[in-house]
Amino acid sequence: PGTQSKLLRVLIEQQFPRVGGGDKISVDVRVISSTCRDLEGEIAAGRFRQELYHRLNVVPVAVPSLAERREDIPLLARHFIDQFHRSQGLPRRELSDEAAALLQTMSWPGNVRQLRNVIERVLILGDGSGPITAEEIPAEEERGDGDGRVMLSPSLAMLPLREAREAFEREYLLTQINRFGGNISRTAAFVGMERSALHRKLKSLGVVTSSRAGSRVARADDAAQAAGGS
Repeated sequence: PGTQSKLLRVLIEQQFPRVGGGDKISVDVRVISSTCRDLEGEIAAGRFRQELYHRLNVVPVAVPSLAERREDIPLLARHFIDQFHRSQGLPRRELSDEAAALLQTMSWPGNVRQLRNVIERVLILGDGSGPITAEEIPAEEERGDGDGRVMLSPSLAMLPLREAREAFEREYLLTQINRFGGNISRTAAFVGMERSALHRKLKSLGVVTSSRAGSRVARADDAAQAAGGS
């Protein structure tokens, strides 16, 4: 509060006393300020002076968070790669589509600075000059900020909705069938489908079952998948 009062006085009077002296120095300046806090909330809580707020809030510019402009993330990431190459001599690596997709699914509570740090870390710790892969993105960055968002895998994030849905259904049903030892009836009961409907779904997704080590296991039929995707 004390600093706020001093700054407000300078803005109003356009002068301030020299440190250790009695003479006042006149100033004619324009102030550009930024904050990541809700200043109206800070005013209501008594932590920010309302008059100072109105003095500063002449031409407000709202900058969206990185999570609100995800389409910019690959562009920013590539910019940082070039920047670190020029300033630190780090390798100028390409950003793979999978890595770009993963970066776009993350929550980024630290905004652009966090993205910059992630790219720098990947370039420093990376052991190759090839494209940056999704596996190189630090695992702790993928957890997000606990706000309940679902973080897609990069492979799903790169697919159109129909193909992503099919890929998820295929993986989900493969997991459930193998969980129940290849028993289609138990799998159908668990997933909430009629047995005949599940058979049709498995056929459309290219999922087949076969005997292995005395039990039935499910796997994806590559030929059926290729035919379905063509």
